[in-house]
This record gives sequence, C-alpha cells and structure tokens, in this order.
Amino acid sequence: MSRPDAHDPLSVGGAAYRRSSDHRRAVVDQFEIFIGFLAFWGLILLAITVWLEVTGQSALGWALGLFAVLLAMAGLWKLRRRVLRGEKDEFKG
Repeated sequence: MSRPDAHDPLSVGGAAYRRSSDHRRAVVDQFEIFIGFLAFWGLILLAITVWLEVTGQSALGWALGLFAVLLAMAGLWKLRRRVLRGEKDEFKG
C-alpha cells in the first residue's frame, strides 16, 4: 500500500517536511507563522468588506486590501513550497 502523499504534487507537508533539514524546517515554520498572521488579517478584512457591502457603504478600499493580503499569502505559500522542496533556482517556472 502506497502512502497517499507519495505522488501528490500538492502535498508538501508530511513526508517532505520530515525529510527536511532542521534549518529548512525552521524557515518553513516561520513562513507558516507569517501566513497565519496574514490569514487572521484576511479574515478581519473579509468581515469588514462583507459588513460594508451589506450596509450599502463603499467597500472598494477594503476589498482591494483583502486582495493584496490574499496575493501576499499565495506568494508566501509558493515560496514555502519551494523552500520545503529544497529548490535552488528561484526563477524556475
């Protein structure tokens, strides 16, 4: 029986994390803390944006802020995956 994360390209935790060096794990842990921080503020911005939309006020600025937070989270997640996999070339597609 094979492990479910053995061939799944989206699975970056588990076995890949356990095979990592201590330094790489520490860096990944820092990424996860910062992603969690951004996720918290993303939820706050989402709640504010929804509230403003429901009450009929302008929510464009808050929605753009939420979009920026989501883009930052996506970029950090991609960088976290590269660090976890140990890729050396940052400009590889």
